[in-house]
Amino acid sequence: MRNTNPKMPTKMSLFILALCISSISMAQQFTISNSSSTLTIEGTSSLHDWEEVAEIFKGSIRIDKDTEFFIKKLDVTIQAESLKSGKRAMDKNTYKALKTDTYKTISYTLTSVKNLIDNGNGNYTAEVSGNLTIAGVKKGISMNLTLAFINNGLSIKGEKKIKMTDYNIEPPKALLGTITTGDEITVNFNLKSSNL
Repeated sequence: MRNTNPKMPTKMSLFILALCISSISMAQQFTISNSSSTLTIEGTSSLHDWEEVAEIFKGSIRIDKDTEFFIKKLDVTIQAESLKSGKRAMDKNTYKALKTDTYKTISYTLTSVKNLIDNGNGNYTAEVSGNLTIAGVKKGISMNLTLAFINNGLSIKGEKKIKMTDYNIEPPKALLGTITTGDEITVNFNLKSSNL
């Protein structure tokens, strides 16, 4: 039987449009701001502790409040030769260890959210898993994140200890091997969206 009510298509169209708008409003995409974010790599050596600061990196975060998985996407890409220690010789050894002639970037991509806790007032903690790729070697890692919404922006903080040898990287040496670098390093980050 043919529908003779001319208002039905209009009502149906409005309903579908409302669903689409609702779906879009539940998802938010954030771009990581290079200028207001920090990302450092800390380590030890037989001479002193050291730190490398990533000067050039980019990434994006997508959240979806309409599903049980709050963080839907998180990816970060670092220009490997933007890691700077303030010491040219150390940076040169770092780039050699990272094989930057072949592998220009270090990247992280979120694969799953294992646990998410709402701490109130726009603050969350989460346990996540993802793939970290260094010098062409990709490894799955898990870590804890702290998230905060501030003025319609988003910040994500965390740290992760890894071993260079897990990525087939030989810890850098200096002065004919008399100064050796510890295998374990710590990645610290405070990522903020561009509207913070």
